[in-house]
Amino acid sequence: MNSNDRTIVGLVMLAHAMVHTYELSFPIFLTVWLTEFNATTGTLGIVVGVGYALFGLGALPGGVLSDSYGSRSLIVLCLFGMAGSFLLLSVAPTLPVVALALFLWGISASVYHPAGLALLSKGVSERGSAFAYHGMAGNFGIAFGPLATTLLLLVFDWRTVVGILAVPALIAAFLAFRTNIDESAAVEGQETRADGGVSSLTEFFGTSRTLFAGWFVAVFGVVMMSGLYYRGVLTFLPDLLGELPMFAPVDFAGESLEPARYLYAGLLTVGMAGQYVGGKLTDRVENARAIAVSFGLLAVIAIVFVPASNAGLAPLLAVSFVLGFCLFVVQPLYQATVAEYTPPEARGISYGYTYLGVFGVGALGATIAGVVLQYFSPTVLFTVLAGFAVVASLLGAVLAVRGPSAS
Repeated sequence: MNSNDRTIVGLVMLAHAMVHTYELSFPIFLTVWLTEFNATTGTLGIVVGVGYALFGLGALPGGVLSDSYGSRSLIVLCLFGMAGSFLLLSVAPTLPVVALALFLWGISASVYHPAGLALLSKGVSERGSAFAYHGMAGNFGIAFGPLATTLLLLVFDWRTVVGILAVPALIAAFLAFRTNIDESAAVEGQETRADGGVSSLTEFFGTSRTLFAGWFVAVFGVVMMSGLYYRGVLTFLPDLLGELPMFAPVDFAGESLEPARYLYAGLLTVGMAGQYVGGKLTDRVENARAIAVSFGLLAVIAIVFVPASNAGLAPLLAVSFVLGFCLFVVQPLYQATVAEYTPPEARGISYGYTYLGVFGVGALGATIAGVVLQYFSPTVLFTVLAGFAVVASLLGAVLAVRGPSAS
């Protein structure tokens, strides 16, 4: 990688880690809010689901803005916005204020993925390695968020912990503001718009029709199913694990330790390996075929998760770590597939639609999980999740057999 590549990769790694640090701290706070606000899992599933939905719904306008105004500025605004939303959350006295803070976080965080991924796909020549490092940084945040939150809650009340977590985003925003990069270095000489991006609603709808008239519609189906599985399995997993007798709270030095939270953080840490492997695979295998296989494995994992949790600690640890690996190996695969099927000048809007599917539609996974757990059982929830994975696997198989790469 040259110096411009390294600067871009460093910038997006920092921002990606911040976004997911906050995103995956919420499931830990949920275990506190259930008691703090005397709320049900269904109610909190809706509250958190709204914030997560905006995380995805804002990706589409974020992608349009990225194509038109560049990625770096949006990343700076994202970091400042997330810090501000956590400062508001730190003083939230009621559940409606918590919902407002999550609303603001969702809007702020939503612009990152289309901006960051468009920046990688247009500015970095070694795309596969860039996706791998970008994904690893995201998983560092995904693992660090729950772990840091859990450790800080041993010492401070939850509002103080939220305030502390706001500080890294402020620092990252200042660092991002000072970077100097060429955002289109890897696509120079290709046919792109001179002014960049979408300039009118007519052009927006025209570009959208062009995208969805082709194989991108199948990729969009894959990412929707991925988002539903991702959010559905992770949102209440700390609470589900905490209900198992083997993970009952342990008193240590006058504090109550929650072993389930550490397994949750460990599962997410394993995802760093999944992101790295997935990123490297994008340069070595047919992405659609790898998508079909990976989601097939996720379907199997969902079916065996509850039986494994009832079989003892060793089977549960094994299936949890395989879940963590496979859950994140798919992300670089579909990110690279989007870049294959879309032109550079529409890359931002393409990733906007992608993360509208992953985090917008996918946010329903949190609501579905909360409602299913309230009225049914974990077995029913994991059966539903297996269904999402099967649909994604079938779409990947269709792309592998009938898509452009198959011809």
